[in-house]
Amino acid sequence: MSRQVRKLNLICILLLVFVPLILAIVSLCLGRMVIPVKDVIDCLWGKGDARFSKVILGIRLPRIIMDILVGIGLSLSGLVLQNLFANALATPDTIGVAAGASFGCCLAILMGFGLVGIQGMAFLFALVALALTYLCARGRDRGTSSIILSGIMISAMFNALISFVKFISDAETQLPSITYWLMGSLSGKGYKTILTSMPVIVVCCIVLFVLRWRLNVLPLTEDEAKTSGINIKALRIVCVLCSALLTASCISMCGQVGWVGLLVPHICRMAFGSNCKILVPTTISVGASFMILVDTLSRIITASELPVSILTAFVGAPLFIYLIRRKGAWSL
Repeated sequence: MSRQVRKLNLICILLLVFVPLILAIVSLCLGRMVIPVKDVIDCLWGKGDARFSKVILGIRLPRIIMDILVGIGLSLSGLVLQNLFANALATPDTIGVAAGASFGCCLAILMGFGLVGIQGMAFLFALVALALTYLCARGRDRGTSSIILSGIMISAMFNALISFVKFISDAETQLPSITYWLMGSLSGKGYKTILTSMPVIVVCCIVLFVLRWRLNVLPLTEDEAKTSGINIKALRIVCVLCSALLTASCISMCGQVGWVGLLVPHICRMAFGSNCKILVPTTISVGASFMILVDTLSRIITASELPVSILTAFVGAPLFIYLIRRKGAWSL
């Protein structure tokens, strides 16, 4: 490898590491109370003003940590599902996993479960939704027509179940909580919420990072995968479990946040190619950066904070259309 290529790789690695960190520092500064960078750094070192420390350490820092976890979790889940089904549109939103996890969370809220119970129910129904989508599409090609249509059906079924849960929930106590949670928001969350989901997300990310070069064989048939010496069945099971756990953990923390699992992997593929050895770390970095940026905008763009899922749709849909048209996949 030439010195120039090594230098370029080092620059890319530094960018992947430092861009989320820089955005996180900027986000800590911004809000209804604008805090200078120096005071933010002092607070992080435990030397800042008590008034600033309460805002930085008690409100903004846990939220930014959650931005990073949710951005990484949903982005990696989308990347894995796209490779698993060999379909560029297969994401937690489009194949029913997000709807299943959301139903599990709503049911847990209705039953009065705590954070661990909500996360467990989200994971259970995320797996159920993924299994149902796979069974509906089984026996057909794994292209857009079978996977996406099956996902639409499963999503519709779980959305109907969510509506039923909302209908039977208490209108004064449970219904407002379920409705606001479904809109997707990271406000009001503390370290307790993070500590409940963070271990699961971190472990799944480590597993996928270690297996990143093997993710390239997921779209292959079993006979084709055997030539590489990889147990494709075991790999697919691990990827399904990791994807469902990541989606369920993210949704149990902040509700439904759409477009992240679809948009971020596409941005990374267009910029860095289709090799998962490179795609996994770039997806981690871009996913974290995207969520920090969008959530910061949701806090400062209006006087009353916007639910982050509204902004991801506003930003994600036009940006995705632009990327597809720039690539030349659509034409009029």
